[in-house]
Amino acid sequence: MAVPGTRTTTHLGSPVDTGPSEMMPEPADAAHPWLAERLGLRALTYPVPAHANGILYALGGVTLVGFVVLMVTGVYLAQFYHPTPTDAYGSLTYITMSAPLGDLVRSIHYWAAMSVTVTVSLHLVRVFLSGAYKAPRELNWLVGLGLLAITMGFIFTGTVLKWDQEGVEALAHNEAVAALLGGLGGWFSPDFTLSVPLLTRIFFAHVSILPALFTALLAFHLFLVKVHGLAPLGRADGRDGNRSIDHSDLAAFYGEPLQPFTSHLRITAGWGALILAISVALATAFPAPLGPPGDPSIEITKPPVMFWWLYAVEDLIGIRGLLVGPILFFELLALVPFVDRGPHRALRRRKGILVAGLVFVGGLLALTLFTGLTPPQGHIHGS
Repeated sequence: MAVPGTRTTTHLGSPVDTGPSEMMPEPADAAHPWLAERLGLRALTYPVPAHANGILYALGGVTLVGFVVLMVTGVYLAQFYHPTPTDAYGSLTYITMSAPLGDLVRSIHYWAAMSVTVTVSLHLVRVFLSGAYKAPRELNWLVGLGLLAITMGFIFTGTVLKWDQEGVEALAHNEAVAALLGGLGGWFSPDFTLSVPLLTRIFFAHVSILPALFTALLAFHLFLVKVHGLAPLGRADGRDGNRSIDHSDLAAFYGEPLQPFTSHLRITAGWGALILAISVALATAFPAPLGPPGDPSIEITKPPVMFWWLYAVEDLIGIRGLLVGPILFFELLALVPFVDRGPHRALRRRKGILVAGLVFVGGLLALTLFTGLTPPQGHIHGS
């Protein structure tokens, strides 16, 4: 039994006396006691299970690092961007050719967006495979889907802002969907207001509306992670059932050693720095593309690769595929925690939902491959 004045570290539920607490200062206190007290850094010293420090469990934090890179580079690019139909393409050309480090910063922004798409997708897959969406974490799964939708919104609006042929066609598809929605699509239509071009409003959505929504959902997401903790690892014996976190005995709850959250932050920051280094290397070797000025009378491009599956749906059923596809995509994902309500997280005990997940991912990959192997189609002009 630990005596007063000692700290207890548990391993597989067994207490181990570590000696007087003053010999093991909290990481935040050790860094700088004055700052730790005034900034509340002790809030970051709560323990997390050892498995949280693997790369698969750092993907969420790595994605956040990617968004920080996007924010910083985006602020810089916005200093040179003119969001009007007559000047947008010229300002992109200026950024690429004349602005100090403009081409490099724009390319880092581009590759950081690509990396965020990869890491957020892998994060979603990891949460699905580990069953971390199960009770009491269903709401956090839905919040995560909201963050995914906002990420897709960032990519779409960023594509439009290039205002090259790809960007002009992307905005034309936006207007076509607005027409299908009728009154519900008013904000997405150029008729919403004649005083501000639609491109300008897309720009403000990209730099203000979407970031505000993203920040709000992210804060709620992190709050729920703090409240419920990370989901325990799945066990074949089923002892990982749906239960709330036991804050009084975390080591017994997780069945593994505990580590301070600050160690998780350091590992996440390290992986994030690696992703940034890769983005810089790719930006240097492969600058961000910029197509020719847009001609709204033709359709000759495909969207960014992460939307190829949706482009294939549009090929198959027409412009309404841009409505049907995302609705089905997010509805099916939103149903996951309510369909798979069993107590087990171990893969071998969840064969049904795993098969469904494989079919879902296989369908997306098949649609993506279909777009990759077929020439661009005319969805709006019928050409």
